[in-house]
Amino acid sequence: MSHIACFGQGLPRRVIISGLPVAVASAAVLGMAGCTSAAAGRNGSGQSLRFFSEHQAAVIEDATARIAPGPQDDPAEAGHPGAREAGVTGYIDAMLGALSALETTGASGGESGAPAPAIFAGGPWSNRHASGPDLMASFIAPDPVIRIAWRKRLADWQRQYASGIAALDKLAGGDFTTAAPAEQDKLLVRPEVSTFLSLLFEHTIEGMYGNPEYGGNRGLAGWKDISYPGDSQPLGYTSVEVERSDGRDPVDDTAIVADVLKLLGAL
Repeated sequence: MSHIACFGQGLPRRVIISGLPVAVASAAVLGMAGCTSAAAGRNGSGQSLRFFSEHQAAVIEDATARIAPGPQDDPAEAGHPGAREAGVTGYIDAMLGALSALETTGASGGESGAPAPAIFAGGPWSNRHASGPDLMASFIAPDPVIRIAWRKRLADWQRQYASGIAALDKLAGGDFTTAAPAEQDKLLVRPEVSTFLSLLFEHTIEGMYGNPEYGGNRGLAGWKDISYPGDSQPLGYTSVEVERSDGRDPVDDTAIVADVLKLLGAL
């Protein structure tokens, strides 16, 4: 996959990873339609796991850290959080197990006491930038038709993750997490896992830059790193922003965007 193959050839990974999705994140923050078998255990951050086993979570932790490395994974990223710092593994695990509580409750004869799955945050904004109710804190329960669609989608992703993790372990000789970072990079671009890598890349970006209510972007790490204000609608607009019609463009005049444009021009 080109997005990983080009890492290490000039620009830091963070420039490519965090620069490209800025425009996507700016459009999706208030309109995410969901980001995008339960196993007991905890991930590396001590969070309870909904879908992954502890080993599976460790593999995803390492794999996503090669896609979006932080200071623990690459000295060049000092001061810039990556997938580990943003809690991307927790985001992916929560998403894959989003319907598990509903399915368990439904099998026992009802769903009235089950919490709404973390698929549709209420919104349209939180109280991060202004006082008042946190409208993102409560999730909207999906109707039966939407539940069927999400059950099918999540079942497919669960299969892809189970087989993808097993493939990475096999390519690594038994345990992907024991491979050195440079070797992990080589394994991730092997054709045997190309389809899984595409899915993992997408979910890594969502976990880095999506609304923190979905379990990623821990401590607003991703938003802070790209200077993205998040759901700031309660603050209103300045007269200049009103004149510009579409408000402030969060990708204007940022060093990351300039670097990405320079890179794209050189390709």
